Amino acid sequence: MKTAHEIRPGNVIMLDGSPWVVLKTETTRSGRNAAIVKLKLKNVLLDSTTETTFKGDDKLDDIILERLDCTYSYYADPMYVFMDAEYNQYDVEAENLGDAAAYIVDGIEDICQVTFYEEKAISVELPITVTREVTYTEPSARGDTSGKVMKPATIAGGSTLSVADFVKTGDMIEIDTRTNEFKKRV
Repeated sequence: MKTAHEIRPGNVIMLDGSPWVVLKTETTRSGRNAAIVKLKLKNVLLDSTTETTFKGDDKLDDIILERLDCTYSYYADPMYVFMDAEYNQYDVEAENLGDAAAYIVDGIEDICQVTFYEEKAISVELPITVTREVTYTEPSARGDTSGKVMKPATIAGGSTLSVADFVKTGDMIEIDTRTNEFKKRV
């Protein structure tokens, strides 16, 4: 069992007797109250999606399904194709990747975990940190050095996130895939 706070996109949980793939997580913390975790889920059997909310300490049944270490191979609309060490290819529907799709670009060498349910690839879990290139960000604002200064940046793959003010276009940065946050410049 995992707490709701430990659930990541790509995990499969048992809820109301059905397996659900976690597409997106969002944690909200406020003052004295416990953390709230919002999950966007996709039912593996019925192909439907839903959003639900848990307290950070709520226990959820994490289903242990067959998983294989794979690397991203190519995109064949609407499927992402992953390949294992024995060159077997597995198709994963783009909508099953959730937020992870923003970090999958041509040429990545990250080892991902592909999850199977009844011999069908249903989700992909990325490494906790990935390194991507910043394709565009504004130059840093001169003189704005007080506190933690962040600015928006576009990374390879097209998604946008907040990065430290000293990051420039063309820099390689580490991103925490659990929170979709900038960690450091590499």
